[in-house]
Amino acid sequence: MDIPGNLTTGERVRLLRESRGMSRPVLAGLCGRGPDWLKKIESGERELRSHTLLMRLAAALQVGDVSLITGGSPAVAQPVRPGRLAHPAMPDIWQAVMTRPLTWPLPDAPPDPAALHARTAEAWRLWHTSDRQRTQVGALLPALIRDAETAARATEGDRRRTACVALSEAYRLTAQATAYLAPAEMAWVVADRALSAAQAADDPAQIAAAAWSLGNILRSTAHPEEAVAVVQDAASLLKPHLDGAPDDWHGVYGALQLHAAVTAARAGLAGSAWRYWDAGDRVAKALPAAYVHPSTMFGRANVDFHQISVATDLSASRQALALADQVDPEAMPSVERRARLWVEVARGHLSRGDRTAALHVMQIAHGTSSETVAYTPAARTAVLDLWRDAPRALRPEAGRLAEAVGVAVA
Repeated sequence: MDIPGNLTTGERVRLLRESRGMSRPVLAGLCGRGPDWLKKIESGERELRSHTLLMRLAAALQVGDVSLITGGSPAVAQPVRPGRLAHPAMPDIWQAVMTRPLTWPLPDAPPDPAALHARTAEAWRLWHTSDRQRTQVGALLPALIRDAETAARATEGDRRRTACVALSEAYRLTAQATAYLAPAEMAWVVADRALSAAQAADDPAQIAAAAWSLGNILRSTAHPEEAVAVVQDAASLLKPHLDGAPDDWHGVYGALQLHAAVTAARAGLAGSAWRYWDAGDRVAKALPAAYVHPSTMFGRANVDFHQISVATDLSASRQALALADQVDPEAMPSVERRARLWVEVARGHLSRGDRTAALHVMQIAHGTSSETVAYTPAARTAVLDLWRDAPRALRPEAGRLAEAVGVAVA
């Protein structure tokens, strides 16, 4: 867009924000800050001096160069990726999701719902065991979505309910695989279809799992109160059915508590965060020691991992690192979740100013799952911070990591 040259940085931010129809709380939330911070930036009461925050603003506003925000100051002008990270699987997934026909000829022999259920289970297994989960799962999703949609329309009775469960699972997995990749409009469509399919199946556990995915979207779009409300509503729906229910129903219930714990922690609500974490911990203690939920990974190890995440998000880095010393990463069967644990530990070291340890741990995270680091904003931000502030002797290593992750370091 054509921005007048005489505008200040704050005026430019406001103009760009309003042109995109974004509210102050939403944009501030995408930058990890509060609306008061953004109000002061836009009014000129506060200067935008942080390079990291400048890059976050540019990404959230989806501008191709930060000079649109700064006015072209040579000290900070720098190209920036679009607001959503690019991945080669996205065009085909977008096509499968966003161009779904309202009517089409149904086959005489639609896909078997039981076979679809097995395919979604295998895709979830691949998501958690591959270090290139977005690429490998992303290649499966378009066909899986189309086949599940067909089966849900072409079957009846119990077979249709089974097909709807598979469809809900396919859309939940799509939400995971396209997190930070999909535009907001697609993310909302995917979350809504997962919930609608679960409701069509009349399956309380699937409804609760779909609400868990919807909570992720609400949290990532700076709606923490709504996110907690959704997952707690789902927990209330599921709780009356838990007596005598399968372990996986309890696993979903526990995952909802951990979701609320992290959401509260990111909002700075320590009391609520630890109360929700305690609730999840009690669920894990009542389940078999080796139990792991197949999609959310709820179980003993995940509860311990979330304890570290809660402490990190509450800026209790000393506590987070002490807790990290007590966990065994290999107890978590999910490669993706192990990599995110190492990212949390690296963030803890960064918050304490120990960049040498942070760089070492982030290298472990990248070695565990390169795509988890490359496509997670918190990890990318940590890598960029490391490159900018690493000790001189470690600067070449930090630069190689930043280049491997795809963070702009020019």
